[in-house]
Amino acid sequence: MVTPDNIAFDIDGVFADTMGLFLEIAGRDYGINHIRYQDITEYFLENCLDIDPEIIRVIINRILEGNFEPELKPINGAVEVLSEIGKTHPLLFVTARPQLSAIQEWVHGILPLRQSDIEIIATGTFEGKSDVLNARGIRYFVEDCLEICNMLSEHAITPVLFRQPWNRSPHHSFMEVDSWAEIRTLVKLHSN
Repeated sequence: MVTPDNIAFDIDGVFADTMGLFLEIAGRDYGINHIRYQDITEYFLENCLDIDPEIIRVIINRILEGNFEPELKPINGAVEVLSEIGKTHPLLFVTARPQLSAIQEWVHGILPLRQSDIEIIATGTFEGKSDVLNARGIRYFVEDCLEICNMLSEHAITPVLFRQPWNRSPHHSFMEVDSWAEIRTLVKLHSN
């Protein structure tokens, strides 16, 4: 059974609308307005978008470093559900980002919880996620990258795939959620 103490969360593509921000920056700063969210059919953008790979790299680096405008927004419903979970148990986020500072500042600024109720770990690699989760006794992890879900399942962690255009494949058996409302139900949280 999924409970607040045995679930953790990825940030980009699950809590933070990082791909939406990517598209906003591409349009505003590079005049690339022909790409839609649904066109992002692979996790690695250079494999699915008709954009110069150098521009992709520059935009991604800006996002990772926190050097951007417009604002990074949360996925719809994330703040409300994470706040509910955080009231009953400290939240754990595990990200493959190489640096913690920019995303940590964003998470702490957007969630109405005490900083002591939020732990964020940047592993720097996709592979590092399973070690952190196993060391913390986490059994379920909400993730948007199908390849990482496969890796997690090999390390006795049950992935919960947050459905996005880049993880559509009929060849997996992972539990999927479409929204934070579904995560609320999965974790047995109910609004008062």
